[in-house]
Amino acid sequence: MSSQERDHGGGLDKAIAQHGGTRAQWIDLSTGINPAPYPIGEFTSDDWTALPDVTAFDALNTAARQFWNVPAGAAMLPAPGASSLIARIPALAPPSRVGIPTPTYNEHAAAFSQHGWALAEDDTFTAQVLVHPNNPDGRLWQSSDVTAPLTIIDESFCDIAPNASLMHLAEREGVIILKSFGKFWGLAGLRLGFAIGDPDLIAQLKNFIGPWSLSGPALRTGATALSDLHWANQTRARLGADAARLDQLMANHRATLVGGTSLFRLYDVSDAAAWQDKLAQAHIWSRIFPYSKRWLRLGLPAPDQWARLSTALSAQT
Repeated sequence: MSSQERDHGGGLDKAIAQHGGTRAQWIDLSTGINPAPYPIGEFTSDDWTALPDVTAFDALNTAARQFWNVPAGAAMLPAPGASSLIARIPALAPPSRVGIPTPTYNEHAAAFSQHGWALAEDDTFTAQVLVHPNNPDGRLWQSSDVTAPLTIIDESFCDIAPNASLMHLAEREGVIILKSFGKFWGLAGLRLGFAIGDPDLIAQLKNFIGPWSLSGPALRTGATALSDLHWANQTRARLGADAARLDQLMANHRATLVGGTSLFRLYDVSDAAAWQDKLAQAHIWSRIFPYSKRWLRLGLPAPDQWARLSTALSAQT
């Protein structure tokens, strides 16, 4: 399965080609990215011109350990996006069978398949992937669900609910927890992610990625944002309120909530493709899925986008 064939949010260029308009005229609700991102601060000339040094990495790692309450026995690897880690993790063990409960984020299955792994259809596997909370339905997993010798817990969306994190398992042999900076902080273009867990596995991943894996601006922004607990707490409250607002708006138009997180909501509608097309005519992009004709996923609108979404939904129904 090539990367071009995989089903993802985004793809706004394709929507524009089909429905017209410019990127600035569109509202992209097809992803689960915070529409009110962390404010980028000032950079120094060294951030752009110098190779990142140990001090910068140490500052980022210290802030990350404190923010996520990383156990002392767990190792940490910052990387250029969680996707770069997902692509490399299957090489950590000899190919066998991997359990990936579906539906879920499909890059994990694609990465394991490309490394020669078979996707298990039962409970017999040597590796497993748990997306926590799951994308697209928001399902949360428990410690008892971690059963494989190699377990990847993808917490890309878990920063909206820190009390649900399975970070306490990061000291366990064979466990890797993934964190993404693009979702909760809304800085997907920064390309910053983390692998946290078994020191032996993290050391192997570090060798796969090589030195100077992050840019100076990413190091500075990550360390600053992870130290800003006031922003994080305010953002969780705002996202929760906005998710409830979106649920009410969609309920008013006969859409039924299926699940999701406070960064994206999953609804059951009469015809998901028709809903997506109608919203696209108003230059609002949504997410549908090849395995369901009724599921429509929406990210949260930015503060100045709610009126346009409400108008488009009124035209839809």
